[in-house]
Amino acid sequence: MRVLILKNTPNEGPGTIEDYLGREDIPFDTVELLKGGDAPAGRDYTHVVMMGGPMAVYEMEIYPHLEKGARLLEGFLKNGASALGVCLGAQMLAHVLGAKVYAGGGPEVGWYEVDMTPEGTADEVFRTLSVDGQAKARVFQWHGDTFDLPAGVVRLASSALYRNQAFRWGKGVYALQFHIEVTPAIIAGWFEGGKDFAEAGKLFDQGVAIYPEYAKRAMGFYRAFFS
Repeated sequence: MRVLILKNTPNEGPGTIEDYLGREDIPFDTVELLKGGDAPAGRDYTHVVMMGGPMAVYEMEIYPHLEKGARLLEGFLKNGASALGVCLGAQMLAHVLGAKVYAGGGPEVGWYEVDMTPEGTADEVFRTLSVDGQAKARVFQWHGDTFDLPAGVVRLASSALYRNQAFRWGKGVYALQFHIEVTPAIIAGWFEGGKDFAEAGKLFDQGVAIYPEYAKRAMGFYRAFFS
């Protein structure tokens, strides 16, 4: 097993994904697409992880690294690799699988509940995010874009604001509109540079309170996904 992590911007890294891979001694490579990085040649990857970013899939002319990332994703899917897309990464997966990505009805920033579909609660990987065995998960969101479901995928979760929160394609490809990889420090970092401090403080405090159980569920997801 070897994992490739594709970053679209420096400050949206793998967080607890990297923690899990390090703890389990799973080899991985990280590529900074925005800085011109490319997948190392000659290495066989069983899993690819596409992280988030503030740019949009429909801005590929402005951000050409997104086009490179899409080509890489498409190649890995064709070769049968498992894949995980987080936020922008989920939108990239939707795009590569032929669906439209577009601006949503408004921003979704903060800790929100998503409702798991029956398929989501039955999914051996996705159900690890369930809170107390319920058909709900409390997750951290930071996005304003959304996507249509590609043909042939299974919707795993929805929210009040965004119907398509997560999907699975095939057996090993998962798209999550939300961030399961965050830590309180990552959230605090995202608010640096002009965001409302009161809101940042509130979300940070929520993150500190939620984090132990949140991280535990995230680790359960990684264990199932990378197995």
